[in-house]
Amino acid sequence: MTNISHVFSQFDTRGTFGCAQPLGEGLINDTYLVRTAERCCCDYVLQRINTGIFSNVDMLQNNIMAVTRHIRHKLEAAGEHDIDRKVLTCVGLKNSDKTYYYDEASGAYWRMTVFIPGADSFNVVNRALSRDAGMAFGHFQEMLVDIQDTLYETIPNFHNIEFRLGQLREAVEEDKAGRVKGVRCELDAIEMRAAEMTISEQLHRDGKLPKRICHCDTKVNNVLFDNNGKVLCVIDLDTVMSSYVFSDYGDFLRTAANTGAEDDRNLDNVSFNMDIFHAFTEGYLKSAASFLLPVETDNLPHAAALFPYMQAVRFMTDYINGDTYYKTQYPQHNLVRTRAQLKLLTDVELHMPEMHDFITGVLIR
Repeated sequence: MTNISHVFSQFDTRGTFGCAQPLGEGLINDTYLVRTAERCCCDYVLQRINTGIFSNVDMLQNNIMAVTRHIRHKLEAAGEHDIDRKVLTCVGLKNSDKTYYYDEASGAYWRMTVFIPGADSFNVVNRALSRDAGMAFGHFQEMLVDIQDTLYETIPNFHNIEFRLGQLREAVEEDKAGRVKGVRCELDAIEMRAAEMTISEQLHRDGKLPKRICHCDTKVNNVLFDNNGKVLCVIDLDTVMSSYVFSDYGDFLRTAANTGAEDDRNLDNVSFNMDIFHAFTEGYLKSAASFLLPVETDNLPHAAALFPYMQAVRFMTDYINGDTYYKTQYPQHNLVRTRAQLKLLTDVELHMPEMHDFITGVLIR
């Protein structure tokens, strides 16, 4: 069992270990809030990195250091105040100015950031939070447009739909769990859209669509707000890497604008909430329109469809493989998830003309 006090002592902190308690409800990493014994000193967030997902810890931390350093410089140049609450501050090891993680003898990897006091996050979205989240993630992308550091893929092909379709087709061919026969309808729905849904990869190969530095996990609880409800900063930077802006835009809407649950058995509950779309899009374009190309803004509705499609592909792949990746609560859980994502996708498709009109209206204001 890990001695949290011992791990804490490896980092170059102000103050000594007081106590530790679990922090947040993250599903990937184990996170603790560490209070220092000295009240005058700051507190810290200590996190054990899940190396089952992020196998190259050095690469992961180099990405995070490059991003936070660049954002800090941007905030300083803009004359921002209270910068330590508007960007994460990573803590290095003692007697080192370059190492920002601790490797336990047991093989566990730990990292530390300064705790931001008086900050809140939210799990439930509404119009106001969606608009603020849109502004936050758009501003995050905007600040990183000119970063000079090379960022690495912490999860290779994470949002590559051609890769995900390849995984599905391989699963269908192997049919390890003998489930393909019962899901022909869902597979047909996926395959009939495959050419349309892979246009981003083709546009990139044609030199028309750039990759930018994106967050790639744009949930509302990855934005911190102050006590007055104003955005402080974007957190959870493990998946920050090169991608299409569609990743941040579409992934937020897939979860936030779904009126049902991700695994809703009752498909009548599942639809695309246009109020959330309007709010998030307005906020996002307010921050990001200054650098987005027409090919990017023109295809934002495509991004809203791409991400439920991609998630349907991933759920279906896991179902056919025998439920080896996602945790399931019953034998057809991944199939139920697939159907819910396909229902969300069809509703997004119905709203495509309205989405295009709204985006055009926002851009010409």
